[in-house]
Amino acid sequence: MSFKLSLASLGFALALAGAGAAETGTHAQGETVLDAVPQRVAVFDTASLDTLLALGVPVAGVTSGVMPDYLASRIDPETPRIGTLFEPDYEAVNALAPDLVIVGGRSAAKYPELAGMAPTIDMTVSRGDYLASARANVETLGRIFDKEAEAAELLADYDAEVAALRALAPDAGRILVILTTGGRMSAHGAGSRFGVLHDDYGLAPAADGLDTGTHGQAISHEFILETDPDWLFVVDRDAAIGREGQSARQLLDNELVQRSKAWKAGRVVYLDPALWYLVGGGITALTDGARQIRTALAEG
Repeated sequence: MSFKLSLASLGFALALAGAGAAETGTHAQGETVLDAVPQRVAVFDTASLDTLLALGVPVAGVTSGVMPDYLASRIDPETPRIGTLFEPDYEAVNALAPDLVIVGGRSAAKYPELAGMAPTIDMTVSRGDYLASARANVETLGRIFDKEAEAAELLADYDAEVAALRALAPDAGRILVILTTGGRMSAHGAGSRFGVLHDDYGLAPAADGLDTGTHGQAISHEFILETDPDWLFVVDRDAAIGREGQSARQLLDNELVQRSKAWKAGRVVYLDPALWYLVGGGITALTDGARQIRTALAEG
């Protein structure tokens, strides 16, 4: 059962402080019981961290490694580091004694070990129904932390951005979304990790039948010219993770790409890599990401 379906069918029933006896909520990887509003939260999911900070929920432990400035600047430097997204520091988690651990996405594989230490929920966003799943996660965190009104306000702001973006989509033309890393490029279409642009925001894909796997479909400069999109949206993975090397701008400054409609019209948009690659389904990343695309289309 998917996380989204579990939320819809069970309402992610969690007994919070003053709500009576504990209840069980079913999520992506099992069942979790909470009998009070969590006070010490260990977060192994960057999207959930984004949403928690937007809701004003303090966190007791976070991962080390690359973190977007807009998140890092809101976390007390003294907050314990509890490992990485891929490798939790179990001793640090044990010392923290959290009453809730949140995993998702890159850290989801560590759910069994962490669930054996403390109540744990998996907030992985479903790629098959991205927008509904991401919204459900925001609502769930709002319920868990008694921040339902704040969650509703944040979602209303996001919905307004999406509505404005969808209004522009029919006249935007065909778009191609690419990810660059290590001097290579991959294209991502409907149903992919960046498929929300097509599946939920209504932007027409410039190419059909692209590989929907995590790494997308490897492409060349020739592919961009042959596809000839009206808009080219670019995510620079190396910039997101702080890796040195050839940037997306350098990679695309190519004679073939320069012959494309997108380049000639000045419609090559470098998306904020922190929002699109590192964070993804957090409410701030979703809203700011949609705003960036809406602004580009409105000005283009």
